[in-house]
Amino acid sequence: MSVQVAGMAAPSRPAEPGPLPPPGLGVAGAPCPLPAPAGEREAAAPAAGCGAERPPVSGCPGLPAAGLGLPPGAAKVPQASAMKRSDPHHPQHRHRDGGDGGAGREALVSPDGTVTEAPRTVKKIQFADQKQEFNKRPTKIGRRSLSRSISQSSTDSYSSAASYTDSSDDETSPRDKQQKNSKGSSDFCVKNIKQAEFGRREIEIAEQEMPALMALRKRAQGEKPLAGAKIVGCTHITAQTAVLMETLGALGAQCRWAACNIYSTLNEVAAALAESGFPVFAWKGESEDDFWWCIDRCVNVEGWQPNMILDDGGDLTHWIYKKYPNMFKKIKGIVEESVTGVHRLYQLSKAGKLCVPAMNVNDSVTKQKFDNLYCCRESILDGLKRTTDMMFGGKQVVVCGYGEVGKGCCAALKAMGSIVYVTEIDPICALQACMDGFRLVKLNEVIRQVDIVITCTGNKNVVTREHLDRMKNSCIVCNMGHSNTEIDVASLRTPELTWERVRSQVDHVIWPDGKRIVLLAEGRLLNLSCSTVPTFVLSITATTQALALIELYNAPEGRYKQDVYLLPKKMDEYVASLHLPTFDAHLTELTDEQAKYLGLNKNGPFKPNYYRCWF
Repeated sequence: MSVQVAGMAAPSRPAEPGPLPPPGLGVAGAPCPLPAPAGEREAAAPAAGCGAERPPVSGCPGLPAAGLGLPPGAAKVPQASAMKRSDPHHPQHRHRDGGDGGAGREALVSPDGTVTEAPRTVKKIQFADQKQEFNKRPTKIGRRSLSRSISQSSTDSYSSAASYTDSSDDETSPRDKQQKNSKGSSDFCVKNIKQAEFGRREIEIAEQEMPALMALRKRAQGEKPLAGAKIVGCTHITAQTAVLMETLGALGAQCRWAACNIYSTLNEVAAALAESGFPVFAWKGESEDDFWWCIDRCVNVEGWQPNMILDDGGDLTHWIYKKYPNMFKKIKGIVEESVTGVHRLYQLSKAGKLCVPAMNVNDSVTKQKFDNLYCCRESILDGLKRTTDMMFGGKQVVVCGYGEVGKGCCAALKAMGSIVYVTEIDPICALQACMDGFRLVKLNEVIRQVDIVITCTGNKNVVTREHLDRMKNSCIVCNMGHSNTEIDVASLRTPELTWERVRSQVDHVIWPDGKRIVLLAEGRLLNLSCSTVPTFVLSITATTQALALIELYNAPEGRYKQDVYLLPKKMDEYVASLHLPTFDAHLTELTDEQAKYLGLNKNGPFKPNYYRCWF
């Protein structure tokens, strides 16, 4: 199967970020059900109420192809570990006996001048009473910061960082709660709707670092290029995603959303979205069953039929194929942004079973070079520091995979003084690693000596039980790829091994001889599970997603076939241009003579489709 690239005509190029780019082109397709993709997680049986299993279908009716481009007017514009943490903040009572040799004791003077020592009053420390008083406070502080639970004023400092280490004050599942927002709606399922005010503050902060989305919202909301669009989404639910969702809403779309990762949801942001009227079904720490239940609640709702899909990892697309294949009759297209999800789409396309057009956002230049590279370069250190408090200087690290994510991780760790090894299957990426000063090895060669193992391949069983058995004591194991299949965590859930929860998203797995490894986020995506990610680079990805949705939704019939398409270079350039004013950056413009000499349109695109230096 060949990768399709949507072509685009070049609009005039304004001095400041201009109108949305015009439509692109397309090619070829076919019909439908979903084979279980390799490396896919096992889907738990859906909970009661998720909809009865439907018989598989042999084909999927053809759809009118949709396409890239705005209407003319728009151009103006595993189951989480069920271990309870002990409370690390329990006060330590110490009884000091006042053995000061009598210093400080009160003296009594009798009428005859005799000085005598006053009787010593001993105040008995009431250990039992104090313990009882302490126990009046909530017994399960969970991941909540103790300082925030004590100080009322500190609640005002609620931040996204806190959310990654926070949990609710009770064990009640959100599925068992009856919650309503201020408008009386209960079409959502979040941890605690009362956290909405804190989430709104985080969204407002994120807006300051997402200039392109805010510009898009301002320019296109008058034309409403997504009017009539019913978008069902499954992505990480963070403050940055909230800005994207509210932008899609401002452009006319109706949205329903679930989380693509059981650990990455910011509970307060989900609450803020629910309070604003968005049907959101997600909370941090979902079980596998909760995960699929939330996706089903987004899709299976009476009187609402999605016509666009925004997916991150392919789970939402897979669920619709599996449970509700007839929905694809009205779906105009899929926008997918992860390596894992794109791989699954290509599998469908190659088998002739992809029944709607799909846009591969992951392989756009602005996603690969910014989100994958720069985001991971910063967030890998953040995730490791927050979970382990480790020092990187002198540590031996092996990074599995030298794609853009691997390149970012290696660059950050090398800059901190770590000794970095790389494993790679692609000779071109391997040569890049060597030229960048890293030693290329096989994992078996260094597994006994390294202090940290990081996977970023998008593959499965990269780190096996054999590797885990040979690791040194206290080796840290984590994953920076989207899928949780890279580390064979299932092989560690055996009777001879003991799991010990250390803190949120940090587990010790202990061998019979006392050796232990430190497993982060149970093998799931480290940065979004254990830390935050830079908002600015996510602005680039989110803007690309929004434009891809606009393109597919507004494309005339026949432009896009049932295949997977890459975003056109012109769109990448447009997204980049929207972010340049943040740096007070000024682009050089070609003269007519220069443009003619290079054979380019002076307004772009500036690179041909075969240009590969970005990759």
